[in-house]
Amino acid sequence: MPMRNVLKRIASDISGATAVEYGLILAMVFLAMLAAVQNFSDKTISMWTKVSSKMEETTELRT
Repeated sequence: MPMRNVLKRIASDISGATAVEYGLILAMVFLAMLAAVQNFSDKTISMWTKVSSKMEETTELRT
């Protein structure tokens, strides 16, 4: 079955089930992205906190 026919069949589905499935997939992708961004931000904050503390240590040693 050519891809065009598959796309036409999906587009003509009026039952609403396909839209619900796509909505659920979109929600799962969004939650995965949210978790990834949260993890990234936690690690970035931790990195900059370490940099800041090392800079303070260095500044204290020089004075």
